[in-house]
Amino acid sequence: MRLLSSLFILLIANVLHAQLTIEITQGSDNPFNLGIISQSSIESDSTNIVASIIANDLLRTGDITIISEADPGNISEEDLPFTFWKLMKLDFIAITNLQRDSDITLKLDYKIYDVSKAKLVRESTVFGVPNQLRQLSHYAADGIYETVTGIKGIATTKLIYVVEQNSFQGKNYKLMLADADGANEQMLLKSDQPIISPAWSRDSKEVAYVSFETGVAAVYIQDIASGQRERVLEKESQISSPAFSPDGKYLSLTLYQDGNAEIYILRLKDKALTRVTNHFAIDTEATWSSKGDKLLFTSSRSGGPQLYEVNLRKLNNAPERVTFEGSYNAKGAYLPKDEGFVFVHRNERGQFQIALQYQNERFVRPLTNAKLDESPSVAPNGNMVVYAITDGADSLLAGFSLSGAKFRYPIKNGKVREPAWSYFTR
Repeated sequence: MRLLSSLFILLIANVLHAQLTIEITQGSDNPFNLGIISQSSIESDSTNIVASIIANDLLRTGDITIISEADPGNISEEDLPFTFWKLMKLDFIAITNLQRDSDITLKLDYKIYDVSKAKLVRESTVFGVPNQLRQLSHYAADGIYETVTGIKGIATTKLIYVVEQNSFQGKNYKLMLADADGANEQMLLKSDQPIISPAWSRDSKEVAYVSFETGVAAVYIQDIASGQRERVLEKESQISSPAFSPDGKYLSLTLYQDGNAEIYILRLKDKALTRVTNHFAIDTEATWSSKGDKLLFTSSRSGGPQLYEVNLRKLNNAPERVTFEGSYNAKGAYLPKDEGFVFVHRNERGQFQIALQYQNERFVRPLTNAKLDESPSVAPNGNMVVYAITDGADSLLAGFSLSGAKFRYPIKNGKVREPAWSYFTR
């Protein structure tokens, strides 16, 4: 058996797989120490690729540190050296074994041991095919992460985002899909007109977005697998800021049909519209709570952009203001259990930061410190946030975990904006 060190894993990932590896800029304050022992009965390239992807998935969270040289040599699972691992201050050991399941499928067995308890705490198997080693590896990484941290893993989730590029013909805009680590990029849509406000359905099979291809802001829903799409409303007025309800039956929208921006709910099966807000101020950027009973949105009704919440189950559903610190708070997104929300906050120095506010609190917790951070999107496990950052002339994606880790996606050719994290895909 052989332990792959974190440095060797990263080198293998870059040389053999050419994947886009996220740059970890800061780890968590108190990460778990994990040793990975990799076994296999098939060709070494596949084994190394799987081991590297698992390790990179875990390292990227910032919550886990891979400890090198935790394998003392020839050992059997009947006589594991827990005393040796305790001396190395290991918290967990993961033993993976990649094997052929049939002529066309592979299986990856993995076992996780709690070193302090000298006990097997998880034994699982995931299945895949040779040309989809990444997905197989992501599933295993999620299982290891959840066992070690108690938090559901997100390696199998996806991102969508918009890339703006310059060409000889002018600007072009691409709606892109990628794995959560930035690899496996696919283009969902290309246009010479802006694409904004992408949003996922809760089953992660569809995305909604705003396109200006007809000369006016219009909302489209597109199926990820087939690429088929439809315009949700045929109107001459501007429509923006789509968000799917948790049950997938409704879409919240911002409509300008009476000359003012108001929040509406569209029932998708029959295109029936229900007006939610009615105010002379701008109301926009609505997002749903996890139970679908509330909407969080941005409104200027207090004089500047602030976040408001409306309870859809109350007869008197007058919106209530929920942010009070600072003159600008916008683009809110609930945490998965509605215990709080992240949003864009302008501080007293005029910097736009990603911030957090818990329910029943009225003070802001800044989470980033750049000059222009925007468009936060929360991972479905509630522990990580991805957002757009402007760094000099570069516009790229960055992220952080609520446990203190920070990371950046590689700089791309063009400006990368408006990321949206999918929900769990399995």
